[in-house]
Amino acid sequence: MAGRLPMSWKLFSLLLEAAVTTAWISAISISAGLALGLVICTAGFSRRTWVAGAARLYVSFFRGVPLLVQLLLVYHLLPVLGLNVSSNVAAIMALTLCSAAYQAENLKGGFLSVPNGLVEAAQMVGMTSFQRFRRIVAPVALRLTIPAIVNEAVAILHASALVSVVGVMELTKMTRDLSASTLEPLPLFLMAGAIYIAMNIVLTTAGARAERLFRLPGT
Repeated sequence: MAGRLPMSWKLFSLLLEAAVTTAWISAISISAGLALGLVICTAGFSRRTWVAGAARLYVSFFRGVPLLVQLLLVYHLLPVLGLNVSSNVAAIMALTLCSAAYQAENLKGGFLSVPNGLVEAAQMVGMTSFQRFRRIVAPVALRLTIPAIVNEAVAILHASALVSVVGVMELTKMTRDLSASTLEPLPLFLMAGAIYIAMNIVLTTAGARAERLFRLPGT
C-alpha cells in the first residue's frame, strides 16, 4: 500500500497539469467568445441588411455544425491559409468561434429584454444614445444575461475535452492515456471527474458573484 501512494500522487499531479491546460484554454475561449459575441450581437442589430445578414449566417453556421467538425475544420484550414499555429492556438480559435455564436444569442436576448420604460426615462432626462447604452442598456442586459453566460462557460469547459482530436493534452486525454498505461481507469476517471467538478464550482461561484455585482435596484 505504501508503495502505491507515491505513484498515485504522481498520477494526480499529471492530471492537475493537464487540468491547468484545460482551464487556461477554456478561460481564453470563454473571454474571447464573449467579446466576439458582443460584436456579432451588435452587428445583428445593424440597419444595414448585409451586416445583419452576415451576423445571422455566422450564428446559424456555428450553432448548426458540430463542435468536433469545427475543431477539425479550423485545424486543417489554418495551414491552407498560411497560418502555421500550434494545436493549442487552433483549439482556442475553434472554441472561441463556436462560443461567440451562442454568446451572441445570449446577449441578444438580454438586450431585447431591457424594459422600454428605462430607455424612455433615460431619453427624458436628456441622455445621449451612448450614455443610455453605457449607463442603462448595457448594465441591465448584462445582468439579465449572466446566467446564460455562465451556462455557456460551463459548456465550453466541458467541450474542451474534444480538443484532444487536434493534439492538445488536456484533462480528458491525459486521463485516457494514463488509464491505458496503468490499466486502472476507474480511480483516474474519478479523480478527473472531481477536478472537473471543482472547476465548475469556480465558474458558478464567479457567476453568482457577478450577478450580485450587477443586481438591479429593488431586486
